[in-house]
Amino acid sequence: MAAILCFPSFSLCRTSTSAQRIPLKPIAALSSSGYKMGVSYLLKQGQTRLFHELPSGLKMEVITQKAKTPIEDEREKGQRPPLVFIHGSFHAAWCWAEHWLPFFSNHGFDCYALSLLAQGESDSPADKVAGTLQTHAADIAHFLKTEVTSPTVLLGHSFGGLIVQYYIASIRNKDIVGKNSHPELAGGALVCSVPPSGNSGLVWRYLFSKPIAAFKVTRSLAAKAFQTDLPLCKETFFSAEMEDHLLQWYQELMKESSRLPLFDLRKLNASLPVPSVPESSIQVLVVGAKDDFIVDAEGLNETGRFYGVSPVCVAGVAHDMMLDCSWEKGANVILSWLNTL
Repeated sequence: MAAILCFPSFSLCRTSTSAQRIPLKPIAALSSSGYKMGVSYLLKQGQTRLFHELPSGLKMEVITQKAKTPIEDEREKGQRPPLVFIHGSFHAAWCWAEHWLPFFSNHGFDCYALSLLAQGESDSPADKVAGTLQTHAADIAHFLKTEVTSPTVLLGHSFGGLIVQYYIASIRNKDIVGKNSHPELAGGALVCSVPPSGNSGLVWRYLFSKPIAAFKVTRSLAAKAFQTDLPLCKETFFSAEMEDHLLQWYQELMKESSRLPLFDLRKLNASLPVPSVPESSIQVLVVGAKDDFIVDAEGLNETGRFYGVSPVCVAGVAHDMMLDCSWEKGANVILSWLNTL
């Protein structure tokens, strides 16, 4: 019963004064026939689409936007770490490029949004799933080691947040990865993140306390009904105020974003919870949405307890906080936290 109702892998401190570089080289614009997604996301002014080659030879899409605001004071510049954004299921790098990359670059941060393997314009492995917590975290680590020289803030949404949690655990736990495999971070922000124990707790709470909602979420995500049912797509990811033309556009992008599931959920749940980390080993922000249809309040609080922090719950936004009508509310919460690092 539990396996049938399991949600899919939905897109459910330290500063440095060292110079930041981007050795990535942009490639020529893809032709319409060269896109992996059936619909193409056109980048905004100041954004570049690049491809980072992993040790496997597979290439990972990266949308970048450099800091727009010039910073003359070198000390102040050193206090602005690069930001690397990790999406959840049915999303890709484009979901950050829409609003948050322009917002944070305008506040002086170099921004990188990654598309995990088999998502967006990234290559796909020869498998039935895109990867595991371990492989996704390793891909992020390789990108950071080779393309970013100063400690980064990782920001993960939904199941991307769970990947960030595993990455954080990997830095401190040498039983997980070899020494120095995962570069140090300046911080981690978990946005509407799946909690450390995974989504099974969410499933059972919804099943017993909100059976209708449990049915809707399972239909929307497990059966991928959000791809064809516009009202259900809105209820799952967005606020009721979302305009229909934007909703239809995001629905199309989400429908095309994931060629393979991020995880094998049965294997994933068997490997959870993520390993614990020493208190105060890294600064973590836990932020959720008051109107989140996927990650409930207890899931948000569980993540906060795990890291010993008080979670911030933003009113007036839904699960896709970075795309929703009031996207700037969550962005401002994160900006305020970044200014404390």
